[in-house]
Amino acid sequence: MKLANTLNSILFVVLFCGTAVANRTKLLSAKGLDGNGMSAVAPAPSDGICATMVETKGYVCEEHKVTTQDGYILSMQRIPEGQSGKTSGNRPPVLLQHGLLMDGITWLLVPPDQSLAFVLAGNGFDVWLASTRGTKYSSGHTSLSPNDPAYWNWSWDELVAYDLPATFQYVHDQSGQKLHYIGHSLGTLIALAAFTKDQLLNRLRSAALLIPIAIVGQMASPLARFAADNFIGEDLYWLGVKEFNPRGEAVIKLLQDICSKPGVDCTNLLTSFTGKNCCLNSSIVDVFLDHEPQPTATKNMIHRAQMIREGNIAMYDYNNSDENRKYYGQPTSPVYNMTSIPNDIPLFLGCGGKDALSDVKDVKLLLNSLKDHDLDKLVVLYRDDYAHADFVMGENAKQDVYEPLMAFFRLQ
Repeated sequence: MKLANTLNSILFVVLFCGTAVANRTKLLSAKGLDGNGMSAVAPAPSDGICATMVETKGYVCEEHKVTTQDGYILSMQRIPEGQSGKTSGNRPPVLLQHGLLMDGITWLLVPPDQSLAFVLAGNGFDVWLASTRGTKYSSGHTSLSPNDPAYWNWSWDELVAYDLPATFQYVHDQSGQKLHYIGHSLGTLIALAAFTKDQLLNRLRSAALLIPIAIVGQMASPLARFAADNFIGEDLYWLGVKEFNPRGEAVIKLLQDICSKPGVDCTNLLTSFTGKNCCLNSSIVDVFLDHEPQPTATKNMIHRAQMIREGNIAMYDYNNSDENRKYYGQPTSPVYNMTSIPNDIPLFLGCGGKDALSDVKDVKLLLNSLKDHDLDKLVVLYRDDYAHADFVMGENAKQDVYEPLMAFFRLQ
């Protein structure tokens, strides 16, 4: 217990103090290839996701870039076929969207036979990985540098309005087909918010939401709750810290040193944040720390804290009626109404009984808002022993989650 508490204290330092000591090399802004958010296959960098995480496993991989309407240049990877190299005539496209403080590598951290991205590729799907603005491989912009405070002036509202539509449109145009969507954590939130506004639906075949995040007023995560209740994000923002970067080199090295010690299981680092994951191999920590966590905007962290404190799902609140009127035309921030999601969207929801970020009671509130959903269009997979990370890094997630998920996709 003492070791677990020590590790959890270190995790708090990583998430909330590492921002101040981070020394990440800033990438210079890049120009888009055209004005409509579309681009050709990008040259594959030797240190890119394809080269380091996919091709080394024996899979074909393509690097792509897409530019959002507000100028952010996003990295995408395509795994068009399985390891055997055989392609079928029709490979339905699947877009995978990661969670908060992560990037597209989320789906590649475990061995290929356990990785959702590789499992999908091996089962006849055309796999696309997205990385949101501000992460290592999506740091470009048509006019701004990550060194500019204006670069970080966004929350997940902008992911709903710009990032998700750009990636959806790009995959749809490249494949010529409607696509399946898989989101984890924040990736579920931005999809649900978009669906309430009838966005993306004309290009969507179905959506799988692993650990759905919507209403989070009963979130049990001690770290997330503490940060929200004590206005940690707001304090950083008022101090002029616009980029929330938990990846300080000194802190990451400290964690790596600690986790290399015999008898230390650093999967405990995740427990206070995610809940007690049942099925993570301790070796995952070394791979995880090589690539994650990733930066985001401090404003994005504030927006998540607002959701926890208020127990609703609304747009960013400027905490000033005049400012809210400036952006929204009303004194309060607009609510994303989950009951507005069309009843005929095929939805697959995966949730866990041990999850501290997507509490079962909050998930029930979401499901209640979907109570009129077409019965044959809604599947809920519940694992009592799963927590937040098990759905993307669990050793047995392939048989517990991915196989039912693929069966669902094949029916759509």
